[in-house]
Amino acid sequence: MLRHRTRRTTRTRRATRAAAALTALTAVVLLATGCGVTRGPQTADDLTMLIPNSPGGGYDQTGRTAIAVMENADISPGSFEVTNVIGAGGSVAMTRLMNAEGDERTMMTAGLGVVGSLYSFGAPYKLDDATPLAQLIEDQEGVLVPADSPFESIDDLVAAWKKDPDSVVIGGGSSPGGPDHLFPMQLATAVGVDPRELRYVVYDGGGPLTTALLGNKIDVGFSGVGEFEGPLSSGELRLLAVSGEDRLEGEGISESPTLTEAGIDLVFTNWRGVFAPPGISDQRRDELIAMLEEMHDTPEWKQALEDNGWIDEFKTGDDFTTFLQEQDERVATTLEELDLL
Repeated sequence: MLRHRTRRTTRTRRATRAAAALTALTAVVLLATGCGVTRGPQTADDLTMLIPNSPGGGYDQTGRTAIAVMENADISPGSFEVTNVIGAGGSVAMTRLMNAEGDERTMMTAGLGVVGSLYSFGAPYKLDDATPLAQLIEDQEGVLVPADSPFESIDDLVAAWKKDPDSVVIGGGSSPGGPDHLFPMQLATAVGVDPRELRYVVYDGGGPLTTALLGNKIDVGFSGVGEFEGPLSSGELRLLAVSGEDRLEGEGISESPTLTEAGIDLVFTNWRGVFAPPGISDQRRDELIAMLEEMHDTPEWKQALEDNGWIDEFKTGDDFTTFLQEQDERVATTLEELDLL
């Protein structure tokens, strides 16, 4: 139990976490100097899109979809090179973006998961220290289990948590403070379970999380539903519930209830957006925002929203910056309540 921790123990643990974060951040900086996996822009009009997780993850899906729409609609003046920068829950990619100060041909997808990882790894910057361009979407989270799991419903999971939270190993594709971590913590609180007693394992995106679920390394996974369409439709994974206001469509998905339908008073959504490095000109920032605004208005993007079950939540400029500050406070408050800061 963690309820009766002494001040000295708390200070010692916080000091240990601070030292670990400093070591991790040093590794992040070293990794960020040489983790590119593509050849980069080849002409003056070409662009690079950094993706802060592995291929197939939520940031990857969102970024590649936006690129496809912009290229097919001739919105971008050149072509895009996509670079998946893996590590530290997105902090490696964020460090690379910050190190690209003034580079007007680079963008990066990011969202709530990166907000959390920057806290977890003690990074000296926040998302709004880069150049915020646009929020693109919101996305529902899901509660996922292997096909042979004894949990047949979200009620079964809640019952197991209430009996012994430590007996259920859960995992997510984001660091503490990211959506896959915040969601189960808020779910536990909503059903009367102390979230500090949960066993949460971090995986670097939906791909590694799928492997962990199918390999029975964890009992339950929490992540964006769109990343698991294949194993859900094939029956390898089951979806106990979704976190948004409405059910989602799709094979192996549409029969899964929302949390509110299951009698749990919680609605939770993730979000993703696009950023440029710090130090670019106001003119270039406006040009990149205009590209994303034009993309957002295309029929192809509207179809992509429907196909992926994404919620259209597009915002730019001061509205996006204010939103980022609110999200930063949201993460910091939760981590403080969990004694993780």
